[in-house]
Amino acid sequence: MARETEKERLERNFAEELRELRVAQTGVQILFAFLLTLPFTAAFSRTTPFQRDIYLISLLSAATATALIIAPVAFHSAVFRQERKSELVQDAHWLFIGGLGSLLIATIGAVLLITDFLLSRGIASLLTGVTALVFLLLWVGLPFARRRWGTG
Repeated sequence: MARETEKERLERNFAEELRELRVAQTGVQILFAFLLTLPFTAAFSRTTPFQRDIYLISLLSAATATALIIAPVAFHSAVFRQERKSELVQDAHWLFIGGLGSLLIATIGAVLLITDFLLSRGIASLLTGVTALVFLLLWVGLPFARRRWGTG
């Protein structure tokens, strides 16, 4: 079996990154669309100042996630055919990590907003904390635990 060249490896890495970005982009788009329409509903007028603050944090985090997750496509267009795939792969990775972080904040904020609107603050905080813990375990804990397997 022939060994993969550096150029082939970069192409494969970028293709893999794009597949992952597509999955995340769908989640970001759905959440962002929900948040964009929320103020135009009748129930939004009944939100508290705390809930509006959480809404704004969630909305801005979703917008940031959108920008970060789409940025590698703009970067690729800007450097297309300039032999800068290494930079593109490295930067796309960090933009994606930032996008996932922003998506996490937006998602947890949306959960807090909705649960606080429907339930008492204490129950809303508990449910949001559990939700955040699940996300952190699945998005951070599990990957880092698996990353260390087979080393040593």
